[in-house]
Amino acid sequence: MSSAQLETSAAGTYTDAPAATRSMRAIGTTAVVAVTAAHRADEALALLAGQLAAIDQACSRFRDDSELRRVEERSAGRPIGVTPLLFEALEVACVVAVQTAGTVDPTIGSALVELGYDRDFEGMCRDLPASGHRPQPAPGWWRIELDPVERTVAIPPGVHVDLGATAKAFAADRAAARIAEALACGVLVNLGGDVAVAGPGPRDGWAIGIAPECTTDPAAVDQVVSLHGGGLATSGTTARAWTRDGRPVHHIVDPWTGEAAQSVWSLVSTTAASCVEANAWSTAAVVWGHDALGNLAAQGVPARLVAADGIVVHAGGWPVDPIDVCHGRKAP
Repeated sequence: MSSAQLETSAAGTYTDAPAATRSMRAIGTTAVVAVTAAHRADEALALLAGQLAAIDQACSRFRDDSELRRVEERSAGRPIGVTPLLFEALEVACVVAVQTAGTVDPTIGSALVELGYDRDFEGMCRDLPASGHRPQPAPGWWRIELDPVERTVAIPPGVHVDLGATAKAFAADRAAARIAEALACGVLVNLGGDVAVAGPGPRDGWAIGIAPECTTDPAAVDQVVSLHGGGLATSGTTARAWTRDGRPVHHIVDPWTGEAAQSVWSLVSTTAASCVEANAWSTAAVVWGHDALGNLAAQGVPARLVAADGIVVHAGGWPVDPIDVCHGRKAP
């Protein structure tokens, strides 16, 4: 994950005002908000808490009372009216699936359950016996039918949606934009490594530390970069990992096999115009494995990849110095 501290800039608009940070536990991770108006930090945290509570109620697959679970139970392939928030979250997940040619697929819910990820990670057993189930490919994101005019969703029987690959990044983008608008200041939101910035920020950008865990001490991060807009995301195979029948598995699933992706990369960080887009590429890179470097280069995505043996490689113009600048967009 990534550990963030204060600083952002947007299209030539800067501020030298002091900044402040607040944090809390939410949606199974550490949530951090930083604002350039230090006296409004508590307000920012309250706004973030409200945003994340709404996301959890709409999108969680771990809550029996979430809107997503209710839609799955009631739809049976028939259109069901949903809230604007759930519709947008599902729409974003399907757009990411298209963008990554199906590599990041929201219909991997059953595969994750079979791997043992059937509850909040904090409540999981980390050493699970064999399930006796043979892995199956994901049904495919195209099985989710979205009608933007009627704002309905149809999910066929047996298709279980997991928005874990996109909802956190979606929430970061959404919360950063709404808090910046409400408080009229620069904002950084970091949800366990999914980072989004909005509003006028410090002249030198937001300083982001890259590390395997979001709880890593700032003095011990692997690299610090300065984010000047958009988003940054980090995906990895070590932070949410456990054993199943004596073999290591993790939460990033290859949709074509239904298995945890091969751990070619232990950590992948990318930047893009939004946190959703950055997270799409970082997650896809883990699934792509040995093909990640070529695919990221073809897309012009700035990325930092840490191999399973600890070797660090870069793609798309990711800064190589200990402290350097990422602009939150694809390399030209």
